[in-house]
Amino acid sequence: MSHLKKTVLLKIDPEHPDEKMISRAAEVIRAGGLVAFPTETVYGLGVNALDDKAIELLCAVKNRPQGKPFTMHIADTAWIEKAGCEVTKEADRLIKKYWPGPLTLILNCKRGGKIGFRMPDNAVALSLIKNAGVPVAAPSANVSGDIPPVRAEDVLKQLDGKIDILLDSGPAKVGVESTVVDMSVTPPVILREGAIKEKEILKTIYE
Repeated sequence: MSHLKKTVLLKIDPEHPDEKMISRAAEVIRAGGLVAFPTETVYGLGVNALDDKAIELLCAVKNRPQGKPFTMHIADTAWIEKAGCEVTKEADRLIKKYWPGPLTLILNCKRGGKIGFRMPDNAVALSLIKNAGVPVAAPSANVSGDIPPVRAEDVLKQLDGKIDILLDSGPAKVGVESTVVDMSVTPPVILREGAIKEKEILKTIYE
């Protein structure tokens, strides 16, 4: 996928996404391209998490250091098992309460290392991930260091011509980044307090 042409802007219904638009965007992700899409928190920039060249392109577009890990966006929990990661009892409690939703969980992998996972509470995002059929790495759709975008026009200001497709479903409902909890350590550590407050997370973990 070339990232030097004009970005295709597709306005999509936030509750009932058009299947043709979703299929078109999903094909771009499978082919190694970049697709900006809405979540309930902010707009994300998605690529195939299993495609090294796509990850390199993502880093270049975001001006982000190579090797810094990306969160894997998934549409069902089966991808956690496919990735070889472990779900502790505490992580399972959080998943059952907050997914889909604005929560990122960092989990240990059985082969070593760890991976962050998120299941967004957004019909467009979930449909796109399901149709892509691959785990989708999706940081916020902005140049690193800038404010994460909550509207499609915010994405275009920074990334027009650098990404293949932008799915525009209007402003993000929550508008605040996800809360990030590192479940790979004991006790779990909240790395970023976002849409879900720390006291709610701790209450759920230790209830």
